[in-house]
Amino acid sequence: MDRQSRVFAATQPAAGREYVGNVNEQGPEVRAVHRQSPGNYGNRVREVQVTGAAEVCCPADRVSVRVSVGSSKDSVNEVTNSVSRRLEYILQTVRQHGVSDKDTSVRRFLHREADQYNMNAEVMVTFSNFENMEQVCSVLLEKLDKSVCVGTPQFYHSAECLSQMRRRACVVAVENAQQKACEVSLLLGQTLGPPILIREEETKEWRNEEEEEEGRGQSVGSLPHLPCTPTITASSQVSVSFSLRDRGRKKV
Repeated sequence: MDRQSRVFAATQPAAGREYVGNVNEQGPEVRAVHRQSPGNYGNRVREVQVTGAAEVCCPADRVSVRVSVGSSKDSVNEVTNSVSRRLEYILQTVRQHGVSDKDTSVRRFLHREADQYNMNAEVMVTFSNFENMEQVCSVLLEKLDKSVCVGTPQFYHSAECLSQMRRRACVVAVENAQQKACEVSLLLGQTLGPPILIREEETKEWRNEEEEEEGRGQSVGSLPHLPCTPTITASSQVSVSFSLRDRGRKKV
């Protein structure tokens, strides 16, 4: 993302200086701004206006795995017992790896075809620890073998993770703007005062496109890739105005 910044400083009318910044950024522009406070129309507000930008990258913090078992028997009791024993082992294994019951859901479906009773059961488990997820999948495949089907892990971002990422992007953008304003105020022989206005101008979010292409670009006959942990990037651009003080005045 383009990290260019714009800076506008308001000083005394005699301050007609200009400063040309780094070639990768737009140069700060110094100008006199006649902004008057409502209570005192004779005073001029001196300020520096800065735009800052930031990007924050966040990997997925949750993963869900679908585990299914099934059986066909001559009676309802036989098919129920067969599936229930494996279900209990699955749930016990999940609990032993620190997953709470609220992050586990179970579904069962019983039906009959001709003289056979069929039962299918599914356990959906959500992990916040990816290492535990890998261990659970390994144990189930080793102990239950072909009698269990472990689906491909599905990674995703929780609502809390996304909210924290967006807030962090905005905070870092403000921090960058404040740092630039400090440097400009030093250049002008001023002291940076408290903020007058902070406004978030633009926010964006996007997924890592390279990860998505890797998942779709497997050639026939090639070894499958390991499940990829998706990443989301959030960007924020803010506009901040700070008051300017003379060097001789103490900062409040």
